[in-house]
Amino acid sequence: MKVLQFTIPVPGEKNIIAQKDVLPYFYPHLHRHDEMQLTWIQRGEGTLVVDNNMFPFRPSEIYCIGANQPHVFKSEAGYFEAGNRKSIQAMTIFFNPNGKLQHIFELAEIKSIKSFLNKHSRGFKLPESQVDEISRFMVKISEQNGVEQLVTFLEMMKQLSAVSDLQELASVSEMASVSEHEGIRLGNIYNFIMQNYAQQITLEDVAKQAHMTPQAFCRYFKKRTRHTFVSFLNEVRINEACKKLTDGGFESISTIAYTCGFNSITNFNRVFKTIIGKSPSDYMDKYYHNAYDAVAS
Repeated sequence: MKVLQFTIPVPGEKNIIAQKDVLPYFYPHLHRHDEMQLTWIQRGEGTLVVDNNMFPFRPSEIYCIGANQPHVFKSEAGYFEAGNRKSIQAMTIFFNPNGKLQHIFELAEIKSIKSFLNKHSRGFKLPESQVDEISRFMVKISEQNGVEQLVTFLEMMKQLSAVSDLQELASVSEMASVSEHEGIRLGNIYNFIMQNYAQQITLEDVAKQAHMTPQAFCRYFKKRTRHTFVSFLNEVRINEACKKLTDGGFESISTIAYTCGFNSITNFNRVFKTIIGKSPSDYMDKYYHNAYDAVAS
């Protein structure tokens, strides 16, 4: 039986690695690697878990994941169903700022880029206004080799370092000291919760996945993630609800609430406002208002 790794090697001998993925779903396991990665979501949707934070992701979004930052692009549950014909498509640029490229970043002419990478070492989401330009750089990098590829990469990094309204993915890494064994265990816990969020999961159910008593699991999970089991489960459910609210595939907010595992609309509204900062209806209004403005402009 193949043993999963938490720290995985990125394939390729080059210092700048372009990877194109067309797959049934994204790699489903929490993991990390020495390289930073810039990922352009071309097709597919789900939840990005990075460090201890969660973000719904959709096509036409670009995310930067820091070096050795635990993460998983978790595809929606429908991608794993038997007979499903969905697929994902993404392009990723991997590079290790502390590897051989470090000597280039230490050049006086390039130090502004290194400062940018150090400042945003915990990852970021690119604003929508920059996606087209940066994705063009990524395509060009994937088609080039040698000096031309390096020059284009540096041009892209120069463009990125000039962007001011980046959305940070994590302020500090709460999981920087996680060992290989603990990383695999946490990944299994995350995976179980994200696969079963729509059902009534109990603390005992999750503790069994970690082979712990409920009391020991609570202490372990809170220490490693700064989340309680309930707070993590609620964030997973609300992230799923946010995607469903803006996809337009459900008849009512109450239907979405029950589909995402809440047993009452009152509880759903309360938890939603606590996590998102606004009610579900206000969230929808703002989303569609922003979408209209983007089309109009």
